[in-house]
Amino acid sequence: MELRNLVTFVKIVENGSFTRTAESLGYSQSAVTMQIKQLESELGTPLFERIGKKIRLTAAGEKLFPYAAQTAELAGEAFRAVTDVDGEGGTLRLGTAESYVIGILPRVFAALAETCPKAEISVSTGSVDELTEKLRRNETDAIFFLDRRIYDPDWIKAIETPVRIHFVASVKNPLASERGVSLARLSEEPLFLTEKGVSYRYAMEQTLAEKGFSLHPFLEIGNTDVITRFVSENRGISFLPEYVVGPLVKKGELAVLDTECPEIVMWSQFVVHRNKRMTPLLKKFIELAKTE
Repeated sequence: MELRNLVTFVKIVENGSFTRTAESLGYSQSAVTMQIKQLESELGTPLFERIGKKIRLTAAGEKLFPYAAQTAELAGEAFRAVTDVDGEGGTLRLGTAESYVIGILPRVFAALAETCPKAEISVSTGSVDELTEKLRRNETDAIFFLDRRIYDPDWIKAIETPVRIHFVASVKNPLASERGVSLARLSEEPLFLTEKGVSYRYAMEQTLAEKGFSLHPFLEIGNTDVITRFVSENRGISFLPEYVVGPLVKKGELAVLDTECPEIVMWSQFVVHRNKRMTPLLKKFIELAKTE
């Protein structure tokens, strides 16, 4: 089997389209089609079902994909190893949460730029389910997320750190100076929350539901910068991770509220697929991320 044909096969699966694959690889669509026909001829079985404009992997295609993806990745790593012998460069595809992009990763990226100036970092964001699926399909090299402890036999977990989640308000809010703020009192405040289904929000909602309370947010949005801006302006309260609110608490803009809600702890987790080669760049990234 030709490596070129395997790479094209992997790209078609990732793109979901022969046309987009041809564009991304700089081939004509007929060349892409010919490469897949060659691969199917060698294997003696079709790899895709083509119905109208939609394509879908056959059972044989499903079996081939993980091997083809691993082969393509190894070939890429071989190329990068030869073209970047000093280990200061290379590429890293990272899947993470938007709050990490805002709250944690800028400092890691800044440190990485100093030690690995030739590196190329690509970041995609999504839910935990979306990130783990990308890792499974080799669409990302590593994922960095916040959730309950999650384990998978195909993973190597390089980081697992507890993160406390807090109700917060502006230091100007009367609740900032109160002790044992009741859940009923919290429910009276305008609430700014991350989107429904985010791990720590779900944990908080479940905890409150056990006590007969439910909170109804004024605004739901994925961008934690927007949330902290509203809360700092004393427009309401929020429920956010320590890494998001900590710097603003130190600046004297936000206060962590003392509430009746039991403490909720999630886990910051950095995961690499077990078959992924730990490149110098990936090792350096993990080392820097552990300090955050």
